[in-house]
Amino acid sequence: MTGFIFDFNGTLFADADKQEIAWRQFAQNYAKKELSDQEFDDHVHGQNAELTLNYLFERVLSQKEIDEFSEQKEVIYRELCVSDAKNFHLLRGAPAFLDELQARHVPMTIATASAQKNVEFFFDAFNLTKWFNIEDVVFDDGTMKSKPDPDPFLKAAAKLHLPSSNTIIFEDSPSGFAAAEAAGAKRIVGIVTGNRSTLEADSRLDLILDDYQKLSGRMIDQLLY
Repeated sequence: MTGFIFDFNGTLFADADKQEIAWRQFAQNYAKKELSDQEFDDHVHGQNAELTLNYLFERVLSQKEIDEFSEQKEVIYRELCVSDAKNFHLLRGAPAFLDELQARHVPMTIATASAQKNVEFFFDAFNLTKWFNIEDVVFDDGTMKSKPDPDPFLKAAAKLHLPSSNTIIFEDSPSGFAAAEAAGAKRIVGIVTGNRSTLEADSRLDLILDDYQKLSGRMIDQLLY
């Protein structure tokens, strides 16, 4: 049996703009830093909150500090999501694709660097219980290693009771692709969130999608088998 594992931010929900605004605003307000584009790519995108916060404050933070600062940043982020009602939805074609996987009884879950409150926020906003069991979602609980470590995907595969070699992983970032490769995924699907040519040059990817709208039943068969 083959299972599907989805990163969430940027992969099922296009929120790169809101993540960037929230992190830049947080960095300015709390760490008195103006993040350059290179710093954002190196220390924010695809990283868990602990690594980003330690970089911003230039020291190793306590778990209490990480939890408190993370939530302060996420409050900014969630407010940005809700205030942009027009774009507060899953990627085009994602609901129909998830419906198709569910109809085929394909095991699937989410592995995200988001914290529990954000996972609950997304489940409520997008009615994710229609497709996913929240108990099977792997999120940043303070113990999960950050991508490119394969830990999130190995844990997600275990939640599905499958070897990671029997999983198809959907990701949008280079660190996520590296984590999926390190986990030994059967296939890696890249979701375009920036420059498409960058993904096209990445030999690790078996399929590249702008969204899920054009995923036909035949393409799903090719992924599964």
